[in-house]
Amino acid sequence: MDDLETRELRYFVAVAEELHFGRAAERLGIAQPPLSRAISALERRLDVRLLERDHRGAELTDAGAVLLREARIALDAVAAAARRTRAAGDPERPLVLATKAGASHELLQRLLDAWAGEPTAPRVEVLLCEVGEQAGLLRRGRADLAIMHRPVDDLAGFATEDLLTEGQVAIVPGTHPLAERHEVTLAEVQHVPDLPIARWPRLDGTYPEGPGPEVRTQSQLAQLVALGRTLLVIPASSRAWQWPEHVAVPVVDAPPITTVLAWPAHARSPRLASLIRAATRLRVGAAAPPLS
Repeated sequence: MDDLETRELRYFVAVAEELHFGRAAERLGIAQPPLSRAISALERRLDVRLLERDHRGAELTDAGAVLLREARIALDAVAAAARRTRAAGDPERPLVLATKAGASHELLQRLLDAWAGEPTAPRVEVLLCEVGEQAGLLRRGRADLAIMHRPVDDLAGFATEDLLTEGQVAIVPGTHPLAERHEVTLAEVQHVPDLPIARWPRLDGTYPEGPGPEVRTQSQLAQLVALGRTLLVIPASSRAWQWPEHVAVPVVDAPPITTVLAWPAHARSPRLASLIRAATRLRVGAAAPPLS
């Protein structure tokens, strides 16, 4: 049988992330022998080797890497199903909107104002997050909808409503020669020897190779720009968090970024639908002020 139990997936994910049976067992709160037996039984049932073991620990095989990716998705979906089921039984619960802190601030305020003016719209709770976290929050059911950006964010499996398309700007230190420019090109900002582009972690927590500083939060990035250690390229409307030590310079050939409202494609909540309708009217309303 190919049926997998959530317990098996949780066990495997713990081992795959720790790459050590002892640490994984401690994390799960169980003894190591039953954990080892469970993983061996899982390999026999799937008829594939998931881990290579030695005295130092374990390493994922190619098949194991596939199962780790799929298991995380499956466990997120199970957790999301439980959260959404509980939420459906509580009509007074606010809907949660996830958005990257500092991004699309003016648009966010307009959305919240529009929703507050809707007589049947539910209360909205804003969940501020870091770069790239919205997709995970939606998939795990921790957020009901999110403000995201195409093509930079992961929109797989989500329905979307376009809200704004705009150009991008480079945020540079105010003391750098680029700050005196009226515009720059992508080639110029990508090859500034003294301002290497910062590196964000991949989904597995590792960083891509490169000379730029490693960052995990926008506050880290903002301070590194102010200190003259890096620069960044962002949608023009996201510069609301810009520090006094920063200068925004238009990047003339950067691809346009579309800000979207995203939600799980299978979501059918009437309360969610009312917010989406209000957002659509905000986008197309002739009386609406410019978004940028």
